[in-house]
Amino acid sequence: MVDKKCSVLEKISTMKAIVIEHFGTPDAFKETDLTILPVAPNQVLIRVAATSVNPVDTKIRQGAVADIAPDFPAILHGDVAGVIEAVGDRVTNFQVGDEVYGCAGGVKGMGGALAEYMLADAELVAHKPKSLTMAEASALPLVSITAWEGLIDRAKVQSDQKVLIYGSTGGVGHIGVQLAKWAGAKVYATVSTDEKKAIALSLGADVTINYRQTPIEEFVAEHTDGNGFDVVFDTVGNDNLQNAFKAAKLNGTVVSTVSLSKQDLTLLHAKGLTLHLVFMLIPMLFNIDRSYHGKILTKLADLVDKGQVRPLIDSQSFTFAEVAAAHAHAESGTAVGKVVLTRETL
Repeated sequence: MVDKKCSVLEKISTMKAIVIEHFGTPDAFKETDLTILPVAPNQVLIRVAATSVNPVDTKIRQGAVADIAPDFPAILHGDVAGVIEAVGDRVTNFQVGDEVYGCAGGVKGMGGALAEYMLADAELVAHKPKSLTMAEASALPLVSITAWEGLIDRAKVQSDQKVLIYGSTGGVGHIGVQLAKWAGAKVYATVSTDEKKAIALSLGADVTINYRQTPIEEFVAEHTDGNGFDVVFDTVGNDNLQNAFKAAKLNGTVVSTVSLSKQDLTLLHAKGLTLHLVFMLIPMLFNIDRSYHGKILTKLADLVDKGQVRPLIDSQSFTFAEVAAAHAHAESGTAVGKVVLTRETL
């Protein structure tokens, strides 16, 4: 049953969507018309205002993670910001007209945000931070939930700790810097340029480390008297895990968001490290604990509106019609922060 306030569905039955019909390069995207599916009792229908590109979006498009891809024609992108147009009859915390944000689709069994409308499980979304635009809000959900699960839930960062953030101006990393600072830690951020150094410091990092200029052994000796960092948050992943192991103290904690690789665990054992791996898509893919993501986003919105967390947006902006260019830019390695897209008709 659909709530009586679902008036939009009485007026229209189809929507414009940007889809892929096969895996491939950014040129695989095409615009089409799709039927708007009925709103289930636990869902909300969001009129999409903006979305952002995450690495998982480009990997799904490429076919690199085909097992989690939506069925063709596939609407990609999990991050969304927009306005609720309809609510299911079991939804009590949202109403038509509410501005919301979330990471709520773009994976197997769930349509994404590259469309006029997006059906979303109400538990996966939250009221948008009042102080942000739609575009800014769309940059936050996936990366913020990932950083929160890694640093707050898994590592349980404390005020007396030294926390090293790898990839401090990337999507997850720039939120990690701010959350670790909010938790009271002394934050050390790896950077590769003076521009990124300035950004990391503006986000709240206490110390920046140019990893291209300073070997691990040197900055561990300089900043921790050779003992290592209490927590290492690795958003680079794969072979950088070995660097994270080297930088961590004895019995320290390493959290990684990217570990699709084979690794030598010798240092992990020799130093008695605890390793946490974060895969924030699990609630969506397996329909478990979805409400926790909504709760994280609600808390995050409060932190944003209090000025304690802000999104880092890449200087290049795109419309939905420019999604191919947005993906190409995100994959180029030159983007700083999140690549955001807004729907043209706004």
